[in-house]
Amino acid sequence: MAEKKEIRYAHNHTFEEASAGASATFPMQCSALRKNGHVVIKGRPCKIVEMSTSKTGKHGHAKVHLVAIDIFSGKKLEELCPSTHNMDVPNVSRTEYQFSYIDDDYLHLIKPDGSEKNDVRVPEGDLGERIREFEDSGTDILVTIISAMGEEAAISVKEAPKGN
Repeated sequence: MAEKKEIRYAHNHTFEEASAGASATFPMQCSALRKNGHVVIKGRPCKIVEMSTSKTGKHGHAKVHLVAIDIFSGKKLEELCPSTHNMDVPNVSRTEYQFSYIDDDYLHLIKPDGSEKNDVRVPEGDLGERIREFEDSGTDILVTIISAMGEEAAISVKEAPKGN
């Protein structure tokens, strides 16, 4: 979340100043969205898995029917919007971190600058089990974290390349 500072000027005017940072989303026309791209549906960042466009009606616009999967929960969501309207597209980033250890169901990861990141929960299911197995065996691994709209989750794990 952006931190806000309150700045008071003469004449008792109060202005709020927000920290400048990349926006969580950007607008894109429905007709420009593509399968395997991302879109925000019902306030959730999603990956588009199906997309179809209906012809214009006698008086209406062409409509785009989107079927998408929430990138964090895996839930299927659908949206129908006129092709000329804008929809929000989330800024999604993937980052690989070196795995350190697990503590209280949180991953302890090492950022590229050497500092520690420890605010991502161990994922449930097979992926979480694989990470725990790697930890038990002492294997060096890299964990890929996906982040969008202020949320983060581990989405994959792989063995780290062996150093020479």
